Formats: sequence, C-alpha cells, structure tokens
Amino acid sequence: MKIIVPATSANVGPGFDSVGVAVTKYLEIQVCEEREEWMIEHQLGKWIPRDERNLLLKIALQIVPDLQPRRLKMVSDIPLARGLGSSSSVIVAGIELANQLGNLKLSKHEKLQLATKIEGHPDNVAPAIYGNLVIASSVEGQVSAVVAPFPECAFLAYIPNYELRTRDSRGVLPKKLSYKEAVAASSIANVAIAALLTGDMVKAGQAIESDLFHERYRQELVREFATIKKVAKRNGAYATYLSGAGPTVMVLADPDKMPKIKAELEKQPFKGKLHELQVDTQGVRVEAK
Repeated sequence: MKIIVPATSANVGPGFDSVGVAVTKYLEIQVCEEREEWMIEHQLGKWIPRDERNLLLKIALQIVPDLQPRRLKMVSDIPLARGLGSSSSVIVAGIELANQLGNLKLSKHEKLQLATKIEGHPDNVAPAIYGNLVIASSVEGQVSAVVAPFPECAFLAYIPNYELRTRDSRGVLPKKLSYKEAVAASSIANVAIAALLTGDMVKAGQAIESDLFHERYRQELVREFATIKKVAKRNGAYATYLSGAGPTVMVLADPDKMPKIKAELEKQPFKGKLHELQVDTQGVRVEAK
C-alpha cells in the first residue's frame, strides 16, 4: 500500500498557528514486504536516517511500539525547512503508518489530536489530514478544527534556495502583544477567515496582507518577500504571504491573472524557483498497491 500526504501552507497571513491549506506537493510512503528490521529507502539526503531514527518511524513506533518491521520507500517533493510543512507531512504519515499496520481504525479527529500533541500546533497537520482549508485551535490539549473549501484561486509558491528553520523564524517574534494590538490582530484574522469562507477573495486578500501577528517581524528574514509582494500586487494578485515560518512566499491570484504574475516574477534575479500549486482536497490517503 501507499500512504500519500500533501504539503501544507500555514498561517495564510493572520491565521497564525491556526489556519492552513493543503497544496499539491506530496510525501509518499510505499509500504513493502515484512523483514527482520526496518529499512527506509529514499533519495532525500545522506543526513536523513534510513532506520528507526527516522521521524516517520519514531512517530509510528511511539503509537504502536510492536509493529512488524518492513521495507519502506519514501519519496517527497516537499522541500525541507521551507515553510511547506515537510515535518508535519512526515508526522501525519507516521500516524497513518501506525493506523494501517496496527489496524487502529483512527478517525480523522483522533489523528489530528495525536498529530497536534506531537507537533505542538495544528496549522500544518490539520490540512495534511483533512485537505482543503482548515481553521483549528489547540488550547490546553483541546483540539478543534473546521474544514472548508478554499475559494477559487491560483497559488504560486516562490521557494528560495535557502532554508529558514522554524526556531530561527520564531526567534524574531515578540514575547507579547499589548491588549490593544491583540484585539486589532484578532479582528484582522476574523475578517480574513470570514472572507475566505464567503468566497470574497478581494477582502480576504486585504486582510491576509494586514497581518499583525508575525509577518512584519519575519519579512526581513526573506529578502525576496518585498519585491514579490510589490510585483504581484502591481499585476492584480489578491495577496502575498509568508508560507508557514517561511522562507517560501505564496501568491494568491485569480487564475486568469496568474500567468502574467508568474511571467513578471520570472524576470526577477531570484535564485529560487516558482511552483504553480492547487489546493489538495483529500488530505492524507491510502492507496492499495
């Protein structure tokens, strides 16, 4: 069997640590024959373990410690440490591996609770499990999630050729906001979500670009961000935002306007790559061989 988990783009502006959308890049785990010891075949780099030290197996064995070892094949086009949920996809795949091989029959909500406990916040793991747009919260162990379709929209990801570790990106955030700032930031997030749920991408775009929770502190860490935002806006984009902790920059636009935006961005002297993406509507899934 094959376990497939989508990449995710978290925060979507003001939805900090709460909102995420599943997109069309994937981690695939092919589950092969039983053997004496676990073995993971992959081409992801020498530094990524091929045995129980791999995050995938750490998660699966944390849930069901006595799983029968197997040969696994891991393939992923989700880049590491780029703000597209690469670690969350592995966590969700590990839970699904335990679910399938341990015959646990977990519901999606149970998977979400497990994943959030491991990851610490639900913004990436929730859309990786459910697909689509997910608005979620995790407060004192209580996890809640609302799944909704994303309005018709084209996604363009600029993926830089450098990493940005989440802990470094979190390091620039303030320890606290004043009450007044928190109310303002929350109201912007409310409008962003309401506009997304009612399909008003113009209003959603304005709110996404007005985030007060994290982007203004992090923008300096992604040198291409300001230029991408300016070029995209000039050519009619709805919004440009930092995907997750960065450094990937996501542009949202009407599908008819995206070719022009992409063409203009391709003229920039950037070293990263542009990827056209769509919303993944399925989330984690299992295919028979």
